[in-house]
Amino acid sequence: MSGRTPGTAQRDGRPAGGAPQDEVLVIGGGFTGLAAAHELALAGVPCRVLESEPYVGGLAGSFEVEGTRLERFYHHWFSSDLEIQRLCADLGCSHLLQPHRTRTGVYYANSVFRLSSPWDVLRFAPLPLPDRIRLGWSAVRARQVKHWRDLEGLTAREWLLSLSGPQVYETVWRPLLEGKFGEYASEVGATWMWTKLHLRGGSRSPSGREVLYYLRGGSAALLDAWVSRLSGLGVRICTDTPVRRVLTDSHGVCGVRTDDGVLPARRVLATTAPGLLAGLLAPGDAGPPPHPDVPAVRRRLGTIPYLANLCLVLENDRPLSDTYWLNVTDPSFPYVGVIEHTNLEASDAYAGRHLVYLSAYLPTSAELYRMDDDAVFEASLPHLRRMFPGFHRGWVRRHHVWRADHAQPVITPRYSDRIPAMETDVPGLCLAGMAQVYPQDRGTNYAIRQGRHAGRLIADRIRTAPSPGPRPGPEEGTP
Repeated sequence: MSGRTPGTAQRDGRPAGGAPQDEVLVIGGGFTGLAAAHELALAGVPCRVLESEPYVGGLAGSFEVEGTRLERFYHHWFSSDLEIQRLCADLGCSHLLQPHRTRTGVYYANSVFRLSSPWDVLRFAPLPLPDRIRLGWSAVRARQVKHWRDLEGLTAREWLLSLSGPQVYETVWRPLLEGKFGEYASEVGATWMWTKLHLRGGSRSPSGREVLYYLRGGSAALLDAWVSRLSGLGVRICTDTPVRRVLTDSHGVCGVRTDDGVLPARRVLATTAPGLLAGLLAPGDAGPPPHPDVPAVRRRLGTIPYLANLCLVLENDRPLSDTYWLNVTDPSFPYVGVIEHTNLEASDAYAGRHLVYLSAYLPTSAELYRMDDDAVFEASLPHLRRMFPGFHRGWVRRHHVWRADHAQPVITPRYSDRIPAMETDVPGLCLAGMAQVYPQDRGTNYAIRQGRHAGRLIADRIRTAPSPGPRPGPEEGTP
């Protein structure tokens, strides 16, 4: 296995000036940005991807474990994830996408309970038998909802109480919502929860066991093939290239500023969180006045809150359990999920290392998020010993801590009224990201779909629209 940085896509150094007038600049080299660039290239539109990290892939960017690459943040796919299947087929990677039967469970009152099948639900001791039946039946009732709009005016709490009653809600659902969304738990919309129940229910075998998919070689294997295809199509991918500002003038967007100067362009696609784009549109101290619609666009983009994610990844010399996905309903435990990756993809792929993600969603101001990596590890050890009494720190050969400031948009009731449009009111400026895949939740499958949509839309606008304005000079619009 190659020892190079996973997903590295630097082809021509840092971006230089002299971009052609019809070149589209894509901010972000995650799955959304790459999918958009792919569509633009297929349409014959010059395109350049600007990625701040030294690798592409976004949250699916990888690191090495014993010579094999693994995502920084846990990933798997469902049988309904058709976009990822189509991409794998297009890139000749379908043989790498393999099904796995998995076990799920819940940590409650210092005990682990399996919830992998209907029989497991019936044996879930923390609930009396009538409520166990209600818990199992709630998943069936969720799949009977014909359209997400039927739920859009409800909070998750309201809907879950109606599905399964107060005892099930207090024992199972409320701790999970609070563990995932913290202070926003009471504001989460029913559509978010419906998507989760509907998606997981649709990925079960006839026996009720969940079947998930994972790529042999991880997302890095797919990204390698994808970057090679994009390079062959003429897409320029510039890693280590953070965009500092999106520039506008009276005609609309006119370029971006990077650490190496201004790249002029009349078409820019941002694949960031909406709030990040709002920050990139902040006015500078010099240059021409911004487009008159910039202030209103910035206000609208700043209305969707996000939570960060912290993943502590352990490389152990033995397994913690036989469960892949363990939901945590204990509010004193700092993580909402314990995902033992090598109960999905066998440890043989990682030279015998047993890999565990501990995942926390939290604000960037949280104490755990602000700790250094070793402090995060040390703070987590007592909780791991409580959850797995046999665990010893000597099992851990290495640990890694990964952070993403904008990992989870908070989906509220009537979210369709708040969802940002793909085309902003600033001519030539588009946005495509996880805040817009509603009613689905974030994930690489929907990132591909969103990116493809954005790329086709921009290509169509270029084909049919008159020139959006004179090409800016190399320093015009510079803040």
